Amino acid sequence: MSIVLSPAITDIFMGLYGSNSQNDLNKLEVLVNEARSRLAAPEDSRPPKMVTERDALLITYADQLRGPGFSPLEELRLFANSHLQGVVNGVHLLPFYPSTSDDGFAVSDYLAVDPDIGTWDAVRQIGRDFDLMLDGVFNHMSAGSAWFRAFLANDPRFCDFFVEVHGNPDLSAVVRPRALPLLTEFLSPTGPRKIWTTFSADQVDLNFKNPAVLTEILKVLFFYIEQGARFIRLDAIAFLWKEPGTSCLHLRQTHRVIQLMRAVLDQVAPHVRLITETNVPHKDNVSYFGNGQNEAQLVYNFALPPLVLHSISSGEAATLSSWAKTLNTPGDQVTFFNFLASHDGIGLNPARGILTDQEIEGLIERTLRHGGYISWKNLPDGSRSPYEMNINYFDACSNPSSTEPLALQVKRFLCAHAIMLALPGVPGVYFHSLFGSRGDRAGAESSGIPRRINRQKLERSTLEAELAHTGSLRHAVFTGLKALLQARHRPAFHPAAPCEILNLDPRVFAVRRTSLNGSQPVLCLQNVSGETVHVKRPAKGRWQRFAGTTPEETGFAEETVLNAFEFAWGTPA
Repeated sequence: MSIVLSPAITDIFMGLYGSNSQNDLNKLEVLVNEARSRLAAPEDSRPPKMVTERDALLITYADQLRGPGFSPLEELRLFANSHLQGVVNGVHLLPFYPSTSDDGFAVSDYLAVDPDIGTWDAVRQIGRDFDLMLDGVFNHMSAGSAWFRAFLANDPRFCDFFVEVHGNPDLSAVVRPRALPLLTEFLSPTGPRKIWTTFSADQVDLNFKNPAVLTEILKVLFFYIEQGARFIRLDAIAFLWKEPGTSCLHLRQTHRVIQLMRAVLDQVAPHVRLITETNVPHKDNVSYFGNGQNEAQLVYNFALPPLVLHSISSGEAATLSSWAKTLNTPGDQVTFFNFLASHDGIGLNPARGILTDQEIEGLIERTLRHGGYISWKNLPDGSRSPYEMNINYFDACSNPSSTEPLALQVKRFLCAHAIMLALPGVPGVYFHSLFGSRGDRAGAESSGIPRRINRQKLERSTLEAELAHTGSLRHAVFTGLKALLQARHRPAFHPAAPCEILNLDPRVFAVRRTSLNGSQPVLCLQNVSGETVHVKRPAKGRWQRFAGTTPEETGFAEETVLNAFEFAWGTPA
């Protein structure tokens, strides 16, 4: 049975493309009906529409693990089934499509799996045991893609599929994410052509002013859902719409494209969640929630990683606490995607306006002291600015050349994650964080790509041997994070459950959570300093700890003693 497009879809589409786009709208309606017939499933077989306290995702490259006899995707599946059941319920597979550069983010074919990584069947098998998040790398494609080659050859099917610049329009206001040229010249049968390349010369930007581009991207979106995706991550989405004379960042049309995707999914696959990846200042980042019902259901909480690192490095939680009090969402159907580390670095832009310039400079100096790198971006005035810190998060917390006890370094790292896990939202833990990796400086230097300091590939057998060794760093970190992730399977940690940030001591990040029905409160105390802190619990009666640096201590006294970087989570006895 065919359906009529919702008024929201029609209004957004016509608003983007004008009254002369009726034929394109008709094509969209056909596409939506075809997708709905393929994707429709009994309601009881679909994942829940809203995320819960049991949602937590592993962020990983699909080829993170290697081994004899199996493809990387199969190695990952075997490892996840052995070690991650009951720890996380979802896996974010970073781009595994054929790609020509940028470690997978210069996609040459949206609908294929890189044969060196595996197959779609291997992806679907992971999706049978874990909720899948797949990447929609829709701002750009590889310059080596069939789409772009057809565009350069003037194939009429791909006319206006990419952003070509004629003449010399004013592009001085365009915000640049990297210190690379905005335009790249490509040769074609009709002569040289200047193409918009936001991220690199190998990543050519798609032209969403052409409704045919949007239609093709929606086909890709539906295909990913057919493969089992519950979450679709919209990579670099803030740059989507190009308009000379503007910043080309966060444009109204970009928000409207996201709104259209959301409206289409509401009709076709309402269980699928959109998540926007926008490494920008916090106030711009949260705009992608829309009104709470019409854009992304999840937004990356990009300010969290630098702010937690600032607290851990400075020994004060006041700045983090003040910011956390502002973490409101425009409704209970949307939430933050909380994380500390990813395949990229630690973004600095999200912290601007929250941390002072001096505090940001302190983080930069710390990164360099701890063996990391700094990536830069171009500014409209021709200058450049530090954009992100490229460093493994464990190394950012503890200098790899330090002689301090490993146990203290682990406590510092677990304390940082306890902060992240205590806050409302869905947590995402990067593979190298979950398993206690240090930075791969050799990999970064040999490749000339600073971000590869946190992208080392591992042998599965070696990793499992290190995890089995009780005295190893990997064992200590994984055991601690596993306990924390499992401890938050309580109603008070539901993403929409009330959260109160408490001011108990400047060195302590204190969070009180309560379940949606007002019962089962929990108190989370994190000492971000290297000092011993006495914290008076703001609740009477008998309480007990259920998680902490020293879980064998089950008591939760009214005056709790937290040693350096210790944390304690408790609930009424």
